[in-house]
Parts: sequence; structure tokens; C-alpha cells
Amino acid sequence: MQTSAVPDLAHTQARPVHWLATATAMAGVVALAGLLQPGAAGATAAPAPRPAPDAATASYPLRCGGGPSKIVQRVTGDLDGDGNPETVAVVHCEAGSGTPPSGVYVLTHGKGAGAPAARVVATLVEPSELKSVSGLAVRDGAVRATLLGYSSPDVPSCCPDLTERVTWRWKGGAFVRAAQGEPRAA
Repeated sequence: MQTSAVPDLAHTQARPVHWLATATAMAGVVALAGLLQPGAAGATAAPAPRPAPDAATASYPLRCGGGPSKIVQRVTGDLDGDGNPETVAVVHCEAGSGTPPSGVYVLTHGKGAGAPAARVVATLVEPSELKSVSGLAVRDGAVRATLLGYSSPDVPSCCPDLTERVTWRWKGGAFVRAAQGEPRAA
């Protein structure tokens, strides 16, 4: 029999104590790696935006003489840049005939317990202006609408004869109205 040039090593046979030492060393490396992880980048997850306020839950400053009011249009979008959408609602008193004047209202969520789910924070068009609204939209943080009105009291309420395109944008804590041209005959 030929003898090996390398002496017989006693540790070539794995024993339970060797496995235990290896497992302990690996656990130490994993624990140390967990402690040396880089910290958070400083950014926290932004809360998800709330859904837009429900126009049906708001109380509108309309005087309908005891009759009901009606929401005829509603659009949503972030108007003040806070990441949460507002609702813009066109509301008028229900009428049997003709075109009742509309109010245009900006809604946000109510504050505090027991508050309505939506509250009016701005009136863009007062019903006393005797306007109807069409083409209501929110684009690029601005409210856009076409206002329909009357050139004189002799024009029947069914048939507005003036058209004006307007935009409202949130600036300096208020909605600023800008006309997109002069009112023109329809």
C-alpha cells in the first residue's frame, strides 16, 4: 500500500460541533448585515389622496322658495395643488319651465366630526347673475366653463343669447376669474 504524502487531517471528518460553529458564524454575518443596512432615504410615502367630495352631501346657499335644488353638472380635480381633488358643482333650483339661473360652487371635505361630507368653500357664479352653465371642466388645475346669459330682460329665459367662456384659477388664497374674450351674442 502506498502512503499519502499529505498527513491525515483530523478535521476532514465533519462533526456536529463543526456544523454548529458554521451556523453560528453565518447567523452572525446575517445579523451584522442587517445592522449595517443604509437608513431610509428620508422620503416617506405620501398618503393616498382622498376621493373627491360628493356633491350630493353639500348644503348650497340657494334660496329656492321651499322647492328643491338640483345638481346639474359636477366635475372634480385638484384646484389648489394639495394633492386632493375638489368638486365643482353647478346647482340650480328646480323649475317647471325655462332655464333657471345656476350657481357654481367649489366643494371640499367637511371638517371635524359631525360635519357634512362636503362643504362649499367658494362660489364662482352667484345665481343672482342670471347665468346658465355649459361645458364645465377642470383642466390643469383650472375650472373652465361657458356661461350663458341674456342681453336684456326682454330675452325669454328659455333662450340665453350671450355666451362667455371663463376660467377660474386658485391664486393667493382665492379663485381668480379670467374671461377668454368678450361676451358675444349666441
